[in-house]
Amino acid sequence: MKGRHFFSRHRRGWILLSVCTVLVILYLSILPLQSGIHRILAALSSGKIDQVASLIRSFGSRAVLASFFFMVFQSVIAPLPAFLITFANAAIFGWWQGAILSWVSAMAGAGVCFCLSRALGREIVEKLAGKAALSGIEHFFQQYGVNTVLICRLLPFVSFDAVSYFAGLTPMRFIPFLAATGLGQLPATVIYSYVGGMLTGGTKYLVMGLLCAFALSALAVLIRKLYQSRHGDPASGGGRE
Repeated sequence: MKGRHFFSRHRRGWILLSVCTVLVILYLSILPLQSGIHRILAALSSGKIDQVASLIRSFGSRAVLASFFFMVFQSVIAPLPAFLITFANAAIFGWWQGAILSWVSAMAGAGVCFCLSRALGREIVEKLAGKAALSGIEHFFQQYGVNTVLICRLLPFVSFDAVSYFAGLTPMRFIPFLAATGLGQLPATVIYSYVGGMLTGGTKYLVMGLLCAFALSALAVLIRKLYQSRHGDPASGGGRE
């Protein structure tokens, strides 16, 4: 049984390597594809909302599909900030339509990461997400289990992708993972979309800073409650003697 499991993982690794090889060959041999990918990566990595919005608008009637693909792409491969796409969606489609698009596409990206992790195993996932990132998330999962997904989704500075990838390496089922992801990211997605649709310039980043402070406060309260539920609240006499 162990030999079969190893063979299955080994075979999946070769399949992934073959797919990557084909993609690299296509990239090197098709010049328009190269220029298109360079343009997309330049916009997404610029850190500028207006450039990301211009990129999405350039797809015209397929802008929604393009935005959806970019969100999934940055989740799976590119270490790019998803909030740039969230702000751009709000600027292009309106805050509530943009919020729905950003929320659904981020859920799809998280689901893809989860499934890839479960199919490929830790060794290959460490190459996609980064060994250090996975190690940092592992401690949270050891302490809080399924609650880790909800906690980390509340924090804008915790790697969204690493959480999704590591969750796929645990016994956690897909539906609870997706539910925790959707619930945890919904408040931030709605607020970011509203901010992105209503504010510009320095005010936007000031509000982002306040949102980060709020997220930290929410995390502190949640961790305290989790700790009390596990070890008992000394103040209420629930601790161990």
